[in-house]
Amino acid sequence: MIDDAADIADLIARTALNDRAAFRRLYNASSSKLFAVALRILRDRTEAEDALQDIYVKIWNRADRFAGGGTSPMGWLVAIARNHAIDRLRARRSGHSDIDKHADIADPGRSPESEAIASSERSRLDGCIEQLEEAKANSVRAAYLDGYSYQELAERHSVPLNTMRTWLRRSLIKLRECLEA
Repeated sequence: MIDDAADIADLIARTALNDRAAFRRLYNASSSKLFAVALRILRDRTEAEDALQDIYVKIWNRADRFAGGGTSPMGWLVAIARNHAIDRLRARRSGHSDIDKHADIADPGRSPESEAIASSERSRLDGCIEQLEEAKANSVRAAYLDGYSYQELAERHSVPLNTMRTWLRRSLIKLRECLEA
């Protein structure tokens, strides 16, 4: 996994030269964070997945615009993701029409049964997270629900980066064991 800002900046620079291998590595290093940003803004997994594809098309097309220097490469990527997700939200909101024209369209939302199952699963997951130590539970929520990086969490909790990685890995193992029980 690539965590070093210089490595990400190098991958962006190589992407600007149409290096597909560098672009693939950049995607692998940053897609989970950018997906979390899009999901947090759009609040719809399918739309966030679609947005992520568009985000990486923009990154491929605009990689030559990355200035480097004092600019954080991950910050630049996150800004592209955030701006694209906000643009999608705005487009969604401005798409109003006469509701009577669409009265026969089926509701794409969850059925009551699937909603009950999802609620039950969420309750199980919440119960398992509550069994973790408070700092570790907060770290799991921040990493996997809010999209914070390991580095950001390590700084937030004043622990070394590898300690944060260990916390999250062990916490996920405990969650899996709890959910399988």
